[in-house]
Amino acid sequence: MHYIIALMEEEHVNINRMIAVVRNMCCNVLEGGEVPVPDITDEIDFIRNYSDKHHHGKEEKILFPVMVAKFGKVAENLITHGMLVEHELGRGHVLSCESALRRYKNEPTTMNKLQVISGIMGWANLLENHTSKENIAVYGFAERMLPEDEFSKMNKATLETESAATKAGTQKKYLDLLARLEEKWCKGEK
Repeated sequence: MHYIIALMEEEHVNINRMIAVVRNMCCNVLEGGEVPVPDITDEIDFIRNYSDKHHHGKEEKILFPVMVAKFGKVAENLITHGMLVEHELGRGHVLSCESALRRYKNEPTTMNKLQVISGIMGWANLLENHTSKENIAVYGFAERMLPEDEFSKMNKATLETESAATKAGTQKKYLDLLARLEEKWCKGEK
């Protein structure tokens, strides 16, 4: 497996770990717990900056453009009309959750609580299916069909992007945040 694909799949593992945090937290709210505003704020930060900017950024800037350029209509359907649309849908769910969270802080009603958990669960459900499709269909297709010279270029670009993110502390910050939320919301799971 090529570096870019292995890294994307590893990041999906981390995104799916956050999905478990979100689900457990939402179940707690449904069972009568309060909306944990600071934790949801942290989840939104993780989603926007690790899942979207860090992970989806590499897909959108490095992998997907090569696939569309090399495979034309097939990749256009799979990537442009599939994966990229889902990236935008995920951003919409997060924006909806964030707006509801602001309303909830000012007016902690049941309706605002519902909108908060609906938004964050919309993201979780979408991304669970999305990461599975990418691992199986998109990445598998790329591995089978893209030539080695394209992977050499993409691996180099990915390594540069990862090095810059490591220097900025991105991975450490968000994986530490994830571990802290898992400790709180996923005790006894693994």
